[in-house]
Amino acid sequence: LTVTDVEAQQQFWATVGGRVFNREKLVMVEFPGIYVLLRKQDYSGGSVGSVINHFGFYVKDFDGAVAKWKAAGLNWEPGANPGQGFINGPDNVRIEIYENKMISTPMAMHHIHLQVPDPIAAQKWYIEHFGATPGKRAAFDTANVPGTEITLGKVDTAQAPTKGRSVDHMGFEVRNIDEFVKKLQAAGIKTDAAIRASANAAGLRIVYVTDPWGTEIEITEGLRTSS
Repeated sequence: LTVTDVEAQQQFWATVGGRVFNREKLVMVEFPGIYVLLRKQDYSGGSVGSVINHFGFYVKDFDGAVAKWKAAGLNWEPGANPGQGFINGPDNVRIEIYENKMISTPMAMHHIHLQVPDPIAAQKWYIEHFGATPGKRAAFDTANVPGTEITLGKVDTAQAPTKGRSVDHMGFEVRNIDEFVKKLQAAGIKTDAAIRASANAAGLRIVYVTDPWGTEIEITEGLRTSS
């Protein structure tokens, strides 16, 4: 996330239920299945209106969590269905919440929701290049990867690219970044630059690509940490 006030975001994410910590220069929030990284920077708009409209979590105790969030003054928006709703966070970051009593932790990563004109084409792209498996959730086509579901909503008008928005990009950790990127390049996908060592954390290698709909994707090796 690119945010105007890192401290406000840290407080917000701690209230939501994440574990906030620093890894050298990286400000990170950990939930089961995801790290949310915070970077201070001006942004051009919130998540709604960009390709990444929102991302979503499962919560084990929906009523208890919502009561806690409301008491803390978070901007809660009830959803259309029982056990579902949204938190509208600082810097216009939108988060969806689903109840799932079967998870083993209080919260867990659930999905990243992209808004695209052609969901089936997007599903095929993520299957071909990121090893996703196809799926369906309610009316949505999905591309499922370890750790999360990429939900593909249909819109008539192309949304703004993510780069420069408050949800600036999504990222995937890979086992062998050199081999992974070599396959992407062989398929004609351009990277932003060569694979490089991160200036923010030792042992972290990164590169960026952008999907055909404007979703910037960071590919990392070495982000996973138990710090």
